[in-house]
Amino acid sequence: MAELHELGVAAAAKAIRDGAVTAEHLVKTFLDRNAAYVHLNAFVSIDADASLEAAHKVDRARLSGVPLGPLAGVPLGIKDNIDIAGQQCCAGTPGLSGHLPKKDAPVAAALRGAGAIFLGRTGMHELAFGITNNNAFSGAIRNPYDPLMIPGGSSGGAGASCAARLTPGGIGTDTGGSVRVPAALCGIASLRPTVGRWPASRIVPISFTRDTPGPMARYVADLELMDRIVTDSIDMHAKRALDGLRLGVPRGYFWEDLDPETERVCLEALILLKAAGVTLVEADVEDLAALNAAASIIAFYEPARDIVAYLEESGASARFADIVEKVASPDVQGIMRLVSDPATMVPQALYREAVDVHRPRLIQAYRDHFTAHGIDALVFPTTPLPARPIGEDVDVELNGRRVPTFQTFIRNTDPGSVAGLPGINLPVGLTNQGLPVGLALDGLPATDRALLSIAASIEALFPVFPAPVLDRASVEHV
Repeated sequence: MAELHELGVAAAAKAIRDGAVTAEHLVKTFLDRNAAYVHLNAFVSIDADASLEAAHKVDRARLSGVPLGPLAGVPLGIKDNIDIAGQQCCAGTPGLSGHLPKKDAPVAAALRGAGAIFLGRTGMHELAFGITNNNAFSGAIRNPYDPLMIPGGSSGGAGASCAARLTPGGIGTDTGGSVRVPAALCGIASLRPTVGRWPASRIVPISFTRDTPGPMARYVADLELMDRIVTDSIDMHAKRALDGLRLGVPRGYFWEDLDPETERVCLEALILLKAAGVTLVEADVEDLAALNAAASIIAFYEPARDIVAYLEESGASARFADIVEKVASPDVQGIMRLVSDPATMVPQALYREAVDVHRPRLIQAYRDHFTAHGIDALVFPTTPLPARPIGEDVDVELNGRRVPTFQTFIRNTDPGSVAGLPGINLPVGLTNQGLPVGLALDGLPATDRALLSIAASIEALFPVFPAPVLDRASVEHV
């Protein structure tokens, strides 16, 4: 058996069921690793006592012959915007300090019901409104492959913890790329489910039109297992044969203006796909950039209403105005002022046009593209560039120019998010500087299980991603 900290979600669950390791020993292993690599700041809190108590219950149940759930004893990280009964849920912002939800979010309840143990709360970009995870309230999260670099966001804590082998897997949320971007920058896999397929209630929101929780892990099989549990799927998971698979390669938009190393790694991935029998269909999604104009309108209209609804549902004492007033991160301060000030709020008429006209046209454009070209999924670089240094929250360097940090990192994941598509990130290689690069797959709505089957077959083409070398000394001077 591999070293315990190298076990994925499914492998860890099997080891516990088979009696190869106790849940207590497994949980202690990850608690010890978190203590050793706390400099990554992947977790905002660790509940060691509760985790060990839950592990003891699993071990007693196994010894007593009680059937174990499919995730029994497996420690997971869970993003700090998802309600867990009795655990503080801050969403990375001061205005929610002390907020103790009374009930689990449905997604957490499903995983806990399957026996998962929530080791702690993983850090995030404040209120999920950003991509760097440079949080002025809870501190910057560091990329395990280079602690001077960002892990991506907003689910950066889940991404960093999984990549660093501080957990076998975790749960994040995704509005415009927030489980796929950190997965790409940290060298792990992730699934953004079709919007509405995973329950999104009791999660501090941005946009009910776009938000979804989703799993993050090092292996596609682990994504599939967590997806099956949360959605109560009964279909059997099988890899899709690559010979005869048709993948769309939209060179326009998705493959433009890439970092040279990102482009190199992703083009090499396409060569492997073609050699395995995949048909690559080069065609662009018609009018994609124009149709995606609805993205920011929806994202800037819905937060004020959706956050208020969350506060009421979860029983929080904070008011929306309190949250806005106490925001700590400069980039999020600007956004929250924009979405809360009547003088700058998106007009309702413009929002209705975005939701009722532009978004349906975007969804139809995807459907028409898949039908016209007979493709099973789209394939493209998850992000146009690899991780950039912590602190470059406004702009970053790309091909000799300074470009907006947020918009650039989510450029490729945003359109599918607006359309509510399922999307997967696969780690496919490292840059010459040793930074991870991710390849994305997008499918049509409700094709999540088929997309996971495709991803499992593609994953097998690539070598197991190397674990990062974790070195605290390299960040002591930062």
